[in-house]
Amino acid sequence: MQTDLSAALDIGGTKIAGALVDAHGRLLVRANRPTPAGGDGATVMRAVAEVVRELAAAPDWARVAAVGIGSAGPVDAHAGTVSPVNIPGWRGFPLVAGVRALVGERPVVLVGDGVAMTAAEHWLGAARGHANALCMVVSTGVGGGLVLNGRLHPGPTGNAGHIGHISVDLDGDPCPCGARGCVERIASGPHIARRALADGWRPGPDGDTSAAAVAASARAGDRIAVRSFERAARALAAGIAATATLVEIDIAVIGGGVAGAGDVLFAPLRSALRDYATLSFVQGLTVVPAQMGTDAGLVGAAAAAAQQSRLDAFVPTP
Repeated sequence: MQTDLSAALDIGGTKIAGALVDAHGRLLVRANRPTPAGGDGATVMRAVAEVVRELAAAPDWARVAAVGIGSAGPVDAHAGTVSPVNIPGWRGFPLVAGVRALVGERPVVLVGDGVAMTAAEHWLGAARGHANALCMVVSTGVGGGLVLNGRLHPGPTGNAGHIGHISVDLDGDPCPCGARGCVERIASGPHIARRALADGWRPGPDGDTSAAAVAASARAGDRIAVRSFERAARALAAGIAATATLVEIDIAVIGGGVAGAGDVLFAPLRSALRDYATLSFVQGLTVVPAQMGTDAGLVGAAAAAAQQSRLDAFVPTP
């Protein structure tokens, strides 16, 4: 019997999504449940189990060779545990063991959600063809992952490339992670909006105070909104340049809700990058929008499982 599919799970604070994914990255079967984020660990795991059982009821389940999980973090791939900030009931929760009990002898691979997005963008998206890349999700938080020497590099715990918690302002605001001046503390959607409001920006008649509303004001020429995005862009540029200097990436791919601001973000980001990526071996670094959209977590979880389980039919090629 063919074993040419992967089962993928994408676990976040709002939704638990699952899919059966083929060797071309196509999602053949989908299932999802709302995340009971306020529940205890067992309650959240029951929602995961419902998604897995729905996938397992599909006729194609017998073709599944491996299971990939992309989860909000922190994750510990070595221990098989997760502690998502936005799911308080899961602290050191044994997610891999829980999923393995549902899927039999199939290998189960866990990575952080930023690493899953990176796997998807490298396989089929904006980083395809690049041997060394940083891919980022800039949304409510800021996460990321790395491709080095043509292969996904999740690191020992599945968190490598978590650029959101690089400090770019040593005297900056305290971050919930315990450090100060982290990229996430400056460039995430809520903090872009927070800074704009603190500097005097006022929302429109609908009262929308999201980063998307700030972006709309910036496009309309509101200087306070523009400055808030410029500040976020500089924080991102500093983090990207530091990463490029350390491991010699040649492309940075940015997705997530904040990336939807388009040139309001990317124009000042590319300008600021010239100020930070100054050494000769990083001056050619490019920054581009992500291409994989909302399915990136599922496609990437499948790709990560394939790479680590050495399934030739699934190994993403540049």
